[in-house]
Amino acid sequence: MAIVDRPTELSEQMLDSVEKGQQAAIEAVRKFVDTVDKMQVHGGDPSKRQEVIDSAREMTDRLVHTQYDFLRNVVETISKALGGSDQAK
Repeated sequence: MAIVDRPTELSEQMLDSVEKGQQAAIEAVRKFVDTVDKMQVHGGDPSKRQEVIDSAREMTDRLVHTQYDFLRNVVETISKALGGSDQAK
């Protein structure tokens, strides 16, 4: 493999990892909502249910953004190490 192909491969692998992480976060929220829905069947305050679901969505959103920011910083660092410019932001 040519040395110029390696950064592209690494970028693709990182993007694949991001996508898998995001899908896992979405699936976790989906399972959480299903669990809350099952609990709601047995009674409970609908406004509390929505509050819990909103909190879970906010948590997932923060996790996804944190993962994205981390990987963006990794890509920028690798780009600088390989002689790329700061203009790729």
